[in-house]
Amino acid sequence: MKSPIGKRKSLTICILSVLAGLPSIGVAAENLANPNKSISLTTTQQQAEIKQVIVEMVNAIDTKQWQKAQSSFANTVFVDYSSMSGQAGSKVAATELIDGWRNLLSKVETHHMLSNFQVSVTGSTAQVFSHVYASHNAQGIEYWDIYGRYVHALENVNGRWQIIEMTFQTHGQKGNLNFLQEASQMSQAKQLSSVISPVMNTVEFLSDGEKIVGNLYLPTDYDASRQYPAVIVSGSWTTVKEQMAGLYANKLAEQGFIALAFDFRSFGQSEGEPRFYENPTQKVADIKSAITYLQSLPMVNNDKIGALGICAGAMYTLIAASQDNRIQSVVTAASWLHDAEADKLFYGGEAGVFEKITQAQQAKRQYQLTGDVAYIPSISTTDINAAMYGPYDYYLNPERGAVPQ
Repeated sequence: MKSPIGKRKSLTICILSVLAGLPSIGVAAENLANPNKSISLTTTQQQAEIKQVIVEMVNAIDTKQWQKAQSSFANTVFVDYSSMSGQAGSKVAATELIDGWRNLLSKVETHHMLSNFQVSVTGSTAQVFSHVYASHNAQGIEYWDIYGRYVHALENVNGRWQIIEMTFQTHGQKGNLNFLQEASQMSQAKQLSSVISPVMNTVEFLSDGEKIVGNLYLPTDYDASRQYPAVIVSGSWTTVKEQMAGLYANKLAEQGFIALAFDFRSFGQSEGEPRFYENPTQKVADIKSAITYLQSLPMVNNDKIGALGICAGAMYTLIAASQDNRIQSVVTAASWLHDAEADKLFYGGEAGVFEKITQAQQAKRQYQLTGDVAYIPSISTTDINAAMYGPYDYYLNPERGAVPQ
């Protein structure tokens, strides 16, 4: 992943840096009370100023005064929410950080409470520890609370303290753990409803914090004042939305459905590393995220969401439907449903299956140790190591599945 922060990662940074009053600074108070400890008035003033920067920044965010909030940061800030998102921290422009909050929180009320401030100053740098309890509320979404510890690093530039690092260490959560994703999709749906055209629209939504790109097909008689049944369409291995999923989605739209074809994570225009990672569990999660996205659209009837799976997409779809009762109906076509006996028929018996599993395990170890990815062709008429070996016309024919994407 190039960057876990920014437009696609606004979710990972929206916990904010918390609302606080002016609780006492333990270090300063202790030293002032003890005449045997020397601490200059200047240091005490610096500690108060540093804490005030954080307090004013948080108040500005909770009250949606975005320009004021941005002034609390250096031009670039390192943000680390890995304890919550699992994604490594990264440097991001302050403008991008604030834009992410502004977009995500347009319909969200936040309230953040800080306690147990500890401020230390070393020359022109400072570090602040605090405990935080953050509440999030939005109409139509169950509340979400999270608590933990914040670590802020600041730097004094030309007499002004500015935040240069912000780390959140999660201790616990309660309520709707998908709040951030649903809030983001609600914001995207609001933007989409004002610009949607009655043919096909490119859309984006998140799955486990990573951006998925899809094509949303609308009925030929689309009327923005109505609600329509919707279908999520999933294609085969290595598929992209312009292949079979898009073809079926377009035909469904002609029959009066809203239909969504999308690139699974690691494929096509969607995010995800390593690229071309054929991960069934991840694909099932992406289908569930697609349901959440469709439910956020005002033109979708949430009681009539179905799923269509083609080839290996049938397997992902059936698993998703067995786990998520928001899928009201399921259809599969040319189903490729993996089981141990079927795999033996296709991959050279038990020995052939064992060989492929061994290769996969070796590739996984290599990636974990070095970051290098071992690839095999998706399809080939000459390479027996290809995922699909043989004259498969659909994938090799430019008039069918061999689309430029």
